[in-house]
Amino acid sequence: MEISVVIPLKNEEESLPELCEWIVRVMRENGFTYEIIMVDDGSTDLSWQVIESLTSANENIKGIKFQRNYGKSAALNEAFKAAQGNVVITMDADLQDSPDEIPSLYKMIVEDGFDLVSGWKKKRYDNVITKNLPSKFYNSITRRMSGIVLHDFNCGLKSYRKKVVKSIEVYGEMHRYIPVLAKWAGFRKIGEKVVEHRPRKYGVTKFGWERFINGFLDLTSIMFMGRFGKRPMQFFGLWGTIAFLISFIFILYLVISKILYPQYALTNKPAFYLTMAGMILGTQLFLAGFLGEMISRNSADRNSYLVEQRRGFTK
Repeated sequence: MEISVVIPLKNEEESLPELCEWIVRVMRENGFTYEIIMVDDGSTDLSWQVIESLTSANENIKGIKFQRNYGKSAALNEAFKAAQGNVVITMDADLQDSPDEIPSLYKMIVEDGFDLVSGWKKKRYDNVITKNLPSKFYNSITRRMSGIVLHDFNCGLKSYRKKVVKSIEVYGEMHRYIPVLAKWAGFRKIGEKVVEHRPRKYGVTKFGWERFINGFLDLTSIMFMGRFGKRPMQFFGLWGTIAFLISFIFILYLVISKILYPQYALTNKPAFYLTMAGMILGTQLFLAGFLGEMISRNSADRNSYLVEQRRGFTK
């Protein structure tokens, strides 16, 4: 199978027939073998009934239903597990992403050799205050922190080499950072393509202001796990050692002062308690790094990776 089109959705009953008809038309015009995987993320309207009617009319259309709303990341993760196409293309269900972009996104993976291609909605039809300006700010921070030069990390229209989606796990709000996840998984050839952004035809947006807070926290988690997930001692041990040594120097100074000046009230000084707290904190950080190192070195993922390396495979 050449292409898997993944569509996470919630309450999009009006747009689904038109979207699927458009995708099928593009596939037939280009002679692609394909599947369309729609994930109903806890819709409260008739979206699932629409999906059932579409799957019965076209065997290439498949549906996954969540009993409640788990979020876009969970929907993508389940669809990635089910996808069989050599190229996986994701798009939103609100008709703001154009299926006409599929052939060029497919070509950039197959012919140009990209591992991942992210769409860039250069001209947007969203609200400037609530979406455009916050998105620019968020994209700027993500570029700076990740080192990946993309203009629109959160664009729903992306294409992936099959190996990429099978190598990453998407959870929480991580769908915004899939290029970052792919980079940390070892896929370095990440490209970008200017894509058409269409005005919303049906329904309303499903995302609010909380996505920026949650998204930033998840970005911090990704960056930490990417850099220190396999070597936690380099983070916790470093800062623990620094905190302990600085506190030890101060406590040594206070003890020497007490010896030289017996009238010096050691325990009456705030510096004494601050330095003791610093030594305790430094010790705890060091132990956290040590325990994290032990867990990391004995984790199932690490052991399976070592076995694959010994057999001559790469993960």
